[in-house]
This record gives sequence, C-alpha cells and structure tokens, in this order.
Amino acid sequence: MDGQKQTKMETSLSTWVNRIITWVIFYLSTIVATSASLVWTVGGDAAWFANLNTPSFAPPNWLFGPVWTILYILIATSALMLVNSASHKLKNIAISLWALQMGLNIIWTPVFFGAYNLETAFYYIASLWVTILAYIIITFNINKWSSIVFIPYFMWVSFASFLNYTYWQINI
Repeated sequence: MDGQKQTKMETSLSTWVNRIITWVIFYLSTIVATSASLVWTVGGDAAWFANLNTPSFAPPNWLFGPVWTILYILIATSALMLVNSASHKLKNIAISLWALQMGLNIIWTPVFFGAYNLETAFYYIASLWVTILAYIIITFNINKWSSIVFIPYFMWVSFASFLNYTYWQINI
C-alpha cells in the first residue's frame, strides 16, 4: 500500500474513532439525565405517586424505560449529526438548544417526583417542549436528519406534557 492511501485510511479511521467518541460523550450526557430518576423513586414504586389519581390514558410504568432508552439514543445521535455538520450561522444556537433541552429534561424528574410539584413540573416540561420544537426547526436548516431523529422525542414529550398537565389537574 502506498503512503498516500495509508494516510487516507488512517485519517478515515481517525475520523470514525472521533465520531464514536463524540457520540459516546453525547450518550453519556443522556445517562446523566436518566440518573435523576435514580435519585427520586419514579413510577409505581413511590407511595406518593401510587396515591395520585391516575389519568385513564397513562401508560404502564414498565414502558418508560424502553421508550427513554430509544429516545436517548436518538437524542445523542442528533447531537452527533449536528456537531459533524458543515458550518452554519445557526449551529451554535442549535447546540445551545440541545444543551438546554438536556438541562430541562434533567430538572423535570426531581421537580415532579422529588418535590411532588405537578404544577411546576408542568411548566418545566412545557419549556422543554418549546425548546425541542425550536431545536427541530433550527436544525432542519443545518442537518435535516439531525432534526428528523428528534421528532419521536418531541412526540413523546408532547404526550408527557399532556399527561403531566392531566395529573396536575386531577390531583389539585
């Protein structure tokens, strides 16, 4: 193999290794968000939660783990596609929105399950919903796939927002 081909292959391998490391870092960021649920008892295990009036459309508690696992993979993948996209005037804003949605995502669990504050949790999840929507709109101009893989997350948070609102209203 001549030197030029070997250098090109090494560069390609290095690029893939960097992308994998970057994705792992973004995925680890989502694990931090998940860790909030380890601090506060989530779902049917909490006596407080078990004593709430439950909306008829509330999904079973076992569903949340698999759904969030898939969503966190998509969230990390979207971030990877975004940071690997070509330079764009809105790219820094999109990255900031990604970070903001992670922060809001992390805060919701302790407010809902830790502080037992359904109303304030609703305001956090509504802010999360707006942030996700803004991220989808802005990233569509930068990297369409980065935007598209966020849509299931947006749909789940839309449902979760309605669920949070309903819990709040029927438990006033």
